[in-house]
Amino acid sequence: MMERLLMLRVQAQGCTVEASVNDIPLGRASAAAGPLCLPVHEYVVEGGNEVALSIEPGPPGVERGAAPRVADGTMAAGLRLLLPRIGRVGTEDQARTVGELSWSVPEGTVFDAPLRVQDRVALPITFPAWRWLQLPVIEDVPAQRGPVAAFLHRIAADMMRGEFQSLLAASRLRLGELALADRPPVAEVAQRLVSQLGGLHAAGRLRLLVPAEDQLLLRPCAHGRLLECLDAGGAAALRPAGTAQQPSFEWPVRLAVANGRCHVFR
Repeated sequence: MMERLLMLRVQAQGCTVEASVNDIPLGRASAAAGPLCLPVHEYVVEGGNEVALSIEPGPPGVERGAAPRVADGTMAAGLRLLLPRIGRVGTEDQARTVGELSWSVPEGTVFDAPLRVQDRVALPITFPAWRWLQLPVIEDVPAQRGPVAAFLHRIAADMMRGEFQSLLAASRLRLGELALADRPPVAEVAQRLVSQLGGLHAAGRLRLLVPAEDQLLLRPCAHGRLLECLDAGGAAALRPAGTAQQPSFEWPVRLAVANGRCHVFR
């Protein structure tokens, strides 16, 4: 059990970057959108961890950009793994940096995008033995599209009716590991989720957008052990429709399929 949450903070200047930890994409940062900051304890392991930045990433599933990029002299990016002091937020001046990765390029340098830079950092922190580390590599990703699409549509239909038990059942392993990391009992973690979803349902904010099977993108991550569920544009496959007054948000879903059943691990 962790005493403090490990935080990831990513900043970018003159470019867009996507950060990943142990081959799990966790989000993007840019000068326009601002820095990315989120807890990452459930994605890291004791000892060596792979951290990476994808510079000027395209849509998920697109391996190469349309043309080489020329650096304009302002491009730079960096990530830090921060261990905040007890009771403090995860900013550099209120936390201990336990791992970092930075990138910059001289003006006029030509590079192919996306450009991936990575490193390994050793974390002096004890973590549970996460179950996703023991999963087999998913060999036939296209074959999982049908079962995953059916699963997402079933979960979405239940949620829009205000019924959350199917989501809790599919997320049982993840909720249990969150309880290990954060220390409250599993039932409390599950109740938090139900309370959050119930509030959104009561406010009319659970009208979900879920891609059709032929528009569902399954991006392998965690070195092929998990599938990240995205729509054709690269957004999370499970997300509410937003309005001008209430912008949309996303629920990332990273799952594995076993015997035709989907299990949410992250």
